[in-house]
Parts: sequence; C-alpha cells; structure tokens
Amino acid sequence: MNILEIIAKKRDKKELSKEEIEFFIKGYTNESITDYQAAALVMAIYLNGMTDEELFNLTFSMANSGEVLDLSEFGTNVVDKHSTGGVGDKVSIVLLPIIASLGIPVAKMSGRGLGFTGGTIDKLEAIPGYNTSVSIDSFKEYVHKIGISMIGQTMNLAPADKKIYALRDTISCVDNIPLIASSIMSKKIAAGANKIVLEVTYGKGAFMKSLEDAKLLAEKMESLGKYAGREVKSVFTPMNEPIGFAVGNTLEIIEAINFLKGKELPDDLKNIVLEIGSYMIKLAGKGDNLEENKKKMLENINNGLAFEKFKQMVEMQGGDASYLNDINRFEKAKYMVQVKSDKKGKITEINAEDIGKLACELGAGRIKKDDKIDMSVGIVLNKKVNDFVEQNELLATIYANDEEKCKIAVEKIKNIIKI
Repeated sequence: MNILEIIAKKRDKKELSKEEIEFFIKGYTNESITDYQAAALVMAIYLNGMTDEELFNLTFSMANSGEVLDLSEFGTNVVDKHSTGGVGDKVSIVLLPIIASLGIPVAKMSGRGLGFTGGTIDKLEAIPGYNTSVSIDSFKEYVHKIGISMIGQTMNLAPADKKIYALRDTISCVDNIPLIASSIMSKKIAAGANKIVLEVTYGKGAFMKSLEDAKLLAEKMESLGKYAGREVKSVFTPMNEPIGFAVGNTLEIIEAINFLKGKELPDDLKNIVLEIGSYMIKLAGKGDNLEENKKKMLENINNGLAFEKFKQMVEMQGGDASYLNDINRFEKAKYMVQVKSDKKGKITEINAEDIGKLACELGAGRIKKDDKIDMSVGIVLNKKVNDFVEQNELLATIYANDEEKCKIAVEKIKNIIKI
C-alpha cells in the first residue's frame, strides 16, 4: 500500500478502504506523507465526495490519531458546542462563560481561523498573555478549579485533523460536507464530551450556502455522533450578514466583553447565544424548559456572574484581565477611517462572506496556514440589514495598519453595504 495508489484510487472515484484511510491518516500525522500528497488526496475527496463508510472511517481515524480525552470526571453529562463557522462569530467567547456561571462545566477546545471565518482561538489570543496552548492536565485542572477552560487543539488531540484543517484552508477545500463533518466530529469525539450542541450556519457568510445543505451536514454529524455514542443536537443559524457588528480579532473580543458586561447586546448575537445555550443547559440536565433556561442566562449577564467567570478564565490562563476592565488598553490600529452613506435609504444587503474576505485582506485572517494575523485590524459595522440610513450617516469604521489596504477597503465596503 502506498499513498500514490490511494490518491489515484480516489481521483478515479473509487471507494477507499478502512485500511487505506488509516494508512493516510497515520502517514500524514507522522510526516511520512508530504503536504503536497495530502493536498492531492484532500482535493480528490473534495471533488468526488465520500461514501458514509469512508466518512465514518476518516472521522474515527482522525479522532484516534492522538489522545482521546475522558471527561467523565466532570459528571455524567459533559456538554460541548461547536459552530461550523461564520463572520463575526464570537458566540463561544460570549456563551461559554455564561454556561459556566450556571455551574455547568465547560471544557472547550476550539480552532483557528479557516478561510474567511475567524477562529475562536485567534480571538482569545488577542487578549495579551492569554495562553491557548496548555497541557491536557492543566486544561482539566482549570475546569476543576473554576469550571471553565478554552484552549486550542493540542498536538495530542486529533493531530491529523489539526494538520488537514490547516491544509484545507490553503487549497480552497473548505466548504465540503464530508471534510467539514469529519473535521468537526473527530475533534468532538476526541475531546470527550458526551453531549454536543452543533451550531450549523448557512447563507452567504457560511460554508453551507443553503439551509438544505446545512441540514445535510447536520444529518452527517448527528449520525457520526450516534455511531460514537454521543447525543447531538443541531441548531441552524442564518449567516447572510456578520454576527453582531465587529469583524476582526481584538474588535470581536471587545464586543464580547461589552456583551458579557451587559453593555451592548446586539439582537442577532443575543438570540444565537440564548438559543444554543438553552439547549446546552437542557442536555446538561439543568432545565428542560428552554425559555426558562434563556432567562437564567440573561440573569447571569445582568448580575455580573457571566463576566466574572470570563475574567476568572482569562486570569487562570495567563491573560491580563486589566484589558477586560478597560477595553481602551487594547492596541489600536494605526488607521481608523469612518465610511459614511452616499445616499438615504434602506440597507438591503451586507454580504457576510465579502466582509469576511475584506477583513482577511486587511490582515485579520490567513491566506496561507503560516500567515501571522494582525490582531488590531478589521471592520466595525454601524448598521444591520433592514436598517434605514440618512445621507452622510456612519455605515462602518475600517481599522487598518496599511494605508493602501485601508483606502481599498473603504471603496470596497461601499459596494458591499447595499442601500
């Protein structure tokens, strides 16, 4: 058996055996299979799809490529959540401290930015000192001590997925149901939670452009979860415009801080957080009434317990909590340019994908897997779809560290926000 034969087989639309898939995963993990060979096979999968049997074998091979966590020490119902990604998606950063403040343990491993969507880990690292690369023992210790920890994938947890995840981003193989389903569920299976709420996004700013595709992806992930003995609940979120107003790492962290402090709760972000959170509370066995669960979450925002839990987590993981108390301490972009409306009217579209790509061009995301992210750049919108605007009213602010990129972004965003 060799990788060239496996690539050729998938190229020719033939089904790969369990042994062939395991050979690929093992070889790519131990680096006996190169990036360019892996890229060829991933592209063949992207173009030709996978059977259910192939999908199961790929998912479980990736899940078992490293350590599989046992989180049973935190109780019989350990709940996790995962989003298929979006633009301005700071849901985990807002939601999980709220859940932890209700006495539900949160042991969360998140990913980095993929394509035009930002990654939770990149955003958390915008907080000076916050360490996302900790050992599994420390991870568990933090959850025992304060009830929450949010870290990146360690090299021991589904390392094959970590490599393939980064590779897909650089070869335009992101928006593919088998690859997304296997990536997400391999991490979730390896991460040890037995109850999982999946936020499946759809629309212009999501990998799944239609609700039908989002439901197909959810069906694949739920069947993988069932096969692995996990209870999985899917929640569907439209992603035609960015979530909230901020797009960019530091900018989204600031928006999340203001949300947890109860200062600014954008309607779309609030609704998503409450919807997913209500199911997490239910799966944790802490309340069957979804509306009551939402009230509990809002109470812990208003009484400060949610923000305090976030602050505890940041401090526990080496972050400088003074930035949470005073958001003006965050490093600011060199150029901050306001974009104003050329005419009066109603906003009919703010294409989330275009906004995400524009933020990426400013430096907020990655084009190549080893690109360094500029934490301070991005876009803060001032309006949502269906809002009315007057002539010369503020539409958005561009944050940039490159004058030429800033000028280009100002012109582009005028075309993205349709009035």
